[in-house]
Amino acid sequence: MGRAPCCEKVGLKRGRWTAEEDEKLVRYIKDNGEGGWRSLPKNAGLLRCGKSCRLRWINYLREDLKRGNISPQEEETIIKLHASLGNRWSVIAGHLPGRTDNEIKNYWNSHLSRRIHTFRRRNDVTNPSPVIVNVANIGSCRRKSNQKRERRARKTKPKSPPPPIPFRE
Repeated sequence: MGRAPCCEKVGLKRGRWTAEEDEKLVRYIKDNGEGGWRSLPKNAGLLRCGKSCRLRWINYLREDLKRGNISPQEEETIIKLHASLGNRWSVIAGHLPGRTDNEIKNYWNSHLSRRIHTFRRRNDVTNPSPVIVNVANIGSCRRKSNQKRERRARKTKPKSPPPPIPFRE
């Protein structure tokens, strides 16, 4: 079954948003409030999909959004929460007012995960003994898909071949 498509894709504008479109969206939401995303584009006079309007509003145009550099305190919060929650970006964003889950996810993937992995790799090379990192057990959470894959690999592991039969003449 599934849900009906949100809109007819034919004739809709795609790609970058213009300043004029942003202005129309902001004006409409100020007058009518959030919600009704499926009907919003038609009512606001936008040639966009409702989902596109919703994401533009949530991730870029809201007034309470905090844009710009992420502070060291926010970085530490993200690292600690990621260690305990994993990739649950919306839950992590709830602990950082003004930040969106999309922004936090992008920051994690482009900055923090690389920094943490290179730190771990450097320590593995220089000091092969276990390293204790005091940032809430970074990377201790393994994804369930990895655990399933490892279990499957153990089950399908080829058994050792039977011993060779001695050749008799």
